[in-house]
Amino acid sequence: MHQALPPELRDAVDDFAEHLSRVRNRSAHTVRAYVTDLVSLLDHAVRMGCVDLAELDLSVLRSWLARQRTMGAARTSLARRAASARAFSAWAHRAGMLPADVGAALASPRAHRELPTVLRADQAAALVEAPTRLEPPTNPAERTNAEFTDPAAGPASSTTGETEAVPLRDRVVLELLYATGVRVSEACGLDVGDVDHGRRVIRVFGKGGRERSVPYGVPAQRALDDWLRRGRPAMAGPHSGDALLLGARGGRLNPTTARQIVGAYAEAAGLPRTSPHDLRHSAATHLLEGGADLRAVQELLGHSSLASTQIYTHVSVERLRAAYRQAHPRA
Repeated sequence: MHQALPPELRDAVDDFAEHLSRVRNRSAHTVRAYVTDLVSLLDHAVRMGCVDLAELDLSVLRSWLARQRTMGAARTSLARRAASARAFSAWAHRAGMLPADVGAALASPRAHRELPTVLRADQAAALVEAPTRLEPPTNPAERTNAEFTDPAAGPASSTTGETEAVPLRDRVVLELLYATGVRVSEACGLDVGDVDHGRRVIRVFGKGGRERSVPYGVPAQRALDDWLRRGRPAMAGPHSGDALLLGARGGRLNPTTARQIVGAYAEAAGLPRTSPHDLRHSAATHLLEGGADLRAVQELLGHSSLASTQIYTHVSVERLRAAYRQAHPRA
């Protein structure tokens, strides 16, 4: 669809992608999402008869969103696509490609935010301790190229040392995700040098390359010590580099594999279906329930806006309300 656009529009897409990547320092995933939305918008504009970017107006933007809605797009998807259109319109206006910022008046449906899935504290504890009590669940992804992008890595090792190292790796993955509340991509991006054992903090690079320091507790420290002393040396290979968490082929652990690790142990422990982001939700909720300040939780999670963190206050209130209904005689 990108190649089918008129040259002027195709160049505008490429320039906008470069702006997002180099100037705005957006992640590759974010750039890909914005570009996908923009190509869809401009393809719709061409079908409506816009042969020049300057002909893009508010009616085209609204028509595009309306078409997306009739095709079954969710409210969250429509909200994101409207945001992509507004971002492009503002940039194109500043660059002199549009006579006016036509996207400034574009309204988008308010995304319905469901309360996140949160484990109880005892369930979270059972999950992070599962690798010490249960056999490592079979994870086929660790034997495929899905985890390792370098074909020169060679076949995965099957030595006894690595077999014993896998539970240590899985334990530190689960402990870090719950102890720190970091995103799975942030955990997989950690290097050995990002861990400050003396102060028990990790250095995390979040969205937009923003750096923050996140503390972790004694159980996570024990898991890290065991992994670095006995687990990582057994799994390390020529492609390991400085990566803290390793996959079966010795390369940096892939977030997809980390998600499968969490899900497999949750299932083996008889817990509800759980993802790394559910552990992040659980960590934030348990912090607030324990009396942590909302601003401190915002800083720990790396949220740029306090509004993103406030959803966890609703989770705590819902739990309080549920306990009240269950326990109070006049509830």
